[in-house]
Parts: sequence; structure tokens; C-alpha cells
Amino acid sequence: MSDNKKRTFLHKLFIFSIIIKGIDGVLETVGGSVLLFIKSKKIVQFIQQIFHHELAQDPHDVIANYLIKAVRHFSHGTMIFAAVYLSIHGLIKIGLVSALLKSKLWAYPLAAIILSLFVLYEIFRFFYTYSYILLFLIIVDIIIVILLRIEYKELKSVA
Repeated sequence: MSDNKKRTFLHKLFIFSIIIKGIDGVLETVGGSVLLFIKSKKIVQFIQQIFHHELAQDPHDVIANYLIKAVRHFSHGTMIFAAVYLSIHGLIKIGLVSALLKSKLWAYPLAAIILSLFVLYEIFRFFYTYSYILLFLIIVDIIIVILLRIEYKELKSVA
């Protein structure tokens, strides 16, 4: 692959990953806002309704039972924390993605630092959960940090 094609591919991959982060930020913000207005009892009922058919077929379904058990333990304080956390996290992502898509140089190091801090937190959480989904997210976030660095170097060399 030629140097120019490689740069074009990496740039497209960067844009794609940033747009996905932006969509994720919007979903987190909306989800956090919704959590502010929903009582935990309603969430339990919603999760039970979603998995009703699955549990009728397999009453010992691990995922369905885990989710139902987990949401039953949501206190009002936990719901508020989750709502605020998701909303702030989502708004930060939206702001950074917006700045990155506008090629604001200051946003690249800031986004790399913030995303690296989230990666460290995700790694910390991984050693408690051993979740393969979390491991996948860690890998994706590390790739995005690398892409941020490549894009930043490219933009600085042009500027």
C-alpha cells in the first residue's frame, strides 16, 4: 500500500471512529437524561418484559437473570449517579468529536488524554469484571488514541 493510500485509509478510519464516538456520546447523553426521569422500578419492569420470552424458554438464562438481578439493586442514588455520569461523559464526547471533525488542533491532545484516562479506567474495571466486551472496547479506544496521534501529526505538519 502506498504512503498516500495508507494515509487516506487511516484518515477515513479516524473519521469513522470519531463519528461512532459522537453517536455514542449522543446516546449516552440521551440515556443519562432519560434515567433522570425514570424510576428504578420502571427499569426493572422494562428489563423483565424484554426477557420474559427468553426466561419462559430458559428460566436459567445467565444474561437475562444477571440483568434483572442487577437492575433490582439500583437505588435512587445509583440512578442519579448513572444519569449524571452518562450525561457528562456524553457531552464531553460530543464536544470533543465536534472539535475533532472541525480539525481544531487543541482538541487532539485533549481527546487523547481524556480517552487514555478512560482506557486506564476501563483496564481497571476489566480486572474486576473480566468482560470480553470491555476488553474489546479497550482495544478500540487504544486504536482511536493511536489514530488521534497520527492525525494530529499530519495536521501539524500541514499547518
